[in-house]
Amino acid sequence: MPTRNVVLPGNLSQDIDNLIETGRYQNFSEVMRAGLRLLLQQEAEESAKIEALKRATSRGIMQLESGQYDEVSGEELQQYLEELGQQAGEKH
Repeated sequence: MPTRNVVLPGNLSQDIDNLIETGRYQNFSEVMRAGLRLLLQQEAEESAKIEALKRATSRGIMQLESGQYDEVSGEELQQYLEELGQQAGEKH
């Protein structure tokens, strides 16, 4: 397994030390792995949301071009976009 050097500002280094002192993590590597897992999960969720918005946009453009659309208020549009974001978040 490769070894990596990480330079942390004092406050992050202290936060890691505090997590280890609580007994939640045994060492620096465990803290870093947990943090990286959370970062990767967050990145996957953001990617899913972006893909859902791209698909919705493509569908919307095709419907506009074919004349298949209804006029909606700004409030209705906002609600629809919020629902799309929630659906994307639920998939991951």
